[in-house]
Amino acid sequence: MEAILAGIKSLFDTLGATVMLPIIIFILAVVLGAKPGRAFRAAVTIGVAFVGINLVIGLLWNTLTEVAQSIVTNTGIRRDVVDVGWPSAAAIAFGSSVGLWVIPLALLVNILLLVTRLTRTLNVDVWNFWHFAFIGSLVVALTGNLGYGLIAAAVAAALALFFADWTAKAVQSFYKLPGISIPHLTSAPIVPIAIVVNWIIERIPGLKDIDINTDTIQKRFGVFGEPVILGLVIGLVLGAIGFYNVEGGFFAVLGKVLGTGISLAAVMLLLPRMVAILMEGLIPVAEAAREFMQKRAAGREINIGLDSAILIGHPAAISSSLLLVPIAILLSVILPGNRVILFADLAVIPFVVAMTAPVLRGNVFRMVVAGIITLSLGFYIATAMAPLFTQAAVASGFALPEGAVQITSIADGFLWTPYVFVQLTGLLGVIGLVLILALVGAGIFLFNRNQRAWEIAAGAPAEAVSAD
Repeated sequence: MEAILAGIKSLFDTLGATVMLPIIIFILAVVLGAKPGRAFRAAVTIGVAFVGINLVIGLLWNTLTEVAQSIVTNTGIRRDVVDVGWPSAAAIAFGSSVGLWVIPLALLVNILLLVTRLTRTLNVDVWNFWHFAFIGSLVVALTGNLGYGLIAAAVAAALALFFADWTAKAVQSFYKLPGISIPHLTSAPIVPIAIVVNWIIERIPGLKDIDINTDTIQKRFGVFGEPVILGLVIGLVLGAIGFYNVEGGFFAVLGKVLGTGISLAAVMLLLPRMVAILMEGLIPVAEAAREFMQKRAAGREINIGLDSAILIGHPAAISSSLLLVPIAILLSVILPGNRVILFADLAVIPFVVAMTAPVLRGNVFRMVVAGIITLSLGFYIATAMAPLFTQAAVASGFALPEGAVQITSIADGFLWTPYVFVQLTGLLGVIGLVLILALVGAGIFLFNRNQRAWEIAAGAPAEAVSAD
């Protein structure tokens, strides 16, 4: 059995997400009744779109990493917990004992919850099952028990489906992505925080009237308010902060600053276009799924679960995220008791923030506030979990960076979801895992009892939500 699982894992690792996703989409579309030719074209289009999305995200990653490194160097920050980035966290997760089992385990959980009509998302974002394996690997590192780790990974998979269902209507309406949901455990945990932030701001005179969104900015400033120009301006500001003292004189500084501006302008322009190509490929699959369910399940709705990468190209998401980059570095300096230095994962901030946009109606001011609160809590969560994170890394064979005492990442080391799993398991053992399972089950039950109220709370407009 382990040899079969190792083979499946090796296949996914070798082919990669941009190859495996089109294969999965093609099989899914054919099973749902799409004609093979149309299914094949849709799958290839989706694969091409994700290649484009990843290329643009790579540009964002390289640009922000260089800026962040320069800002950190300029400020002279020294910490003993190093941010190694999500690729390292994913490698740790898939390299752990849980990583071998996570793909069939998460698929089984997904199928079981669909068949029992408890959830409505078919999660085809197989690569991001590493988030479930990561939580499981922390539990194994804590308890030394693989069974507990597998239970934790399975519950995490169910939690992701709950978040995806809860936010589906809001995401579909705000981002114009029909039939899509986001079962992504880097993005979803901020939703409850955003709801609380929105509730509090609405009750503060003056503050509640601040509405900075990209539509009003564009109307007020014309061409200078367009997303591509916003990206340029934000990039110029970040470049000036990071590279004002770069060696080589005035023209070296100017080149770095302008290069950062053009790179972020490119991200703002290209990401939405890549998502549009993705939607072109997804439309036939969504139509086939809708027809399939209408014939066999009295019109029951099924959403296709995808990576939150398809969200971060929205001007509100990327603008608020880029504003949070220097703020995050400042927080790492001023927060008392923080031991984390940010570096590799600053480009993950758009993934962390993107799901706040529907809740906060694209208000960049409120999105930044929610981001500050999430990151501030995250520094303390990461500091507390760093020893366990590092222990899990060593157990999976991950080589620590030179000079690093302990390691973490914004995804998922900063987030409350892994922290809750670790804390309750540490305090109560398997009873803690049962308690988390009960809480997830209660959330699914309450959501199904009153979908309308839950969907509106997550930011869906009243006319778009499910009927009770």
